[in-house]
Amino acid sequence: SLLSSDAVPTKTAADRNVRPTPLKEQQLPMSRSIGNTIADSLQLGLGYGERLLKDITAEQFARLARPGGEVIQSNHAAFVYGHLSLYAPRILSELKCDAPTVPDAFQECFSMKAECVDDADGTIYPSMDEVTSLFFDGYRAALKAFQVADDEVFQQPNPLGGGMAEKFPTMGSMHHFYVGGHMMIHMGQLSAWRRMLGLGPA
Repeated sequence: SLLSSDAVPTKTAADRNVRPTPLKEQQLPMSRSIGNTIADSLQLGLGYGERLLKDITAEQFARLARPGGEVIQSNHAAFVYGHLSLYAPRILSELKCDAPTVPDAFQECFSMKAECVDDADGTIYPSMDEVTSLFFDGYRAALKAFQVADDEVFQQPNPLGGGMAEKFPTMGSMHHFYVGGHMMIHMGQLSAWRRMLGLGPA
């Protein structure tokens, strides 16, 4: 019968030697805070932003590219770093952290409604040092703020409201766009500008 001892399968030597995988060797799901997940993208963007500055001079920083002598209306380095520098202070303020003060000149030159223009005489835009300092100081501070912020902070509604809140309903989704998609859109413009100036890839 099926209940007899003859019906019970015997263990082979191989069966007896099989051991369960120790817990420490198993691939367990990684748990990371929302802030650290956002910080991963920002860390990549900051590194890219540093590399893209290679070989750019202060004289080139706010000039439109002229490949073959033809002026190309494509955002130059001053505009890219200046425009992006406006968002780190906003992130820090929304995370209730100390934020650098954005000079009025930056708002005028680099807002989303501003036009990128050629600055042959160096009189329109802030200096290269001013622009890059605000950019890197702001985003390095934002990086640290992301890494220590509680998840609940990022679940709050997007304070911008309106159309942006429809696209990015929470503060976390908005911040992730600021330091991910938005930053990389403009870094891509900078990469193309570099090549038109003959500087090559970074």
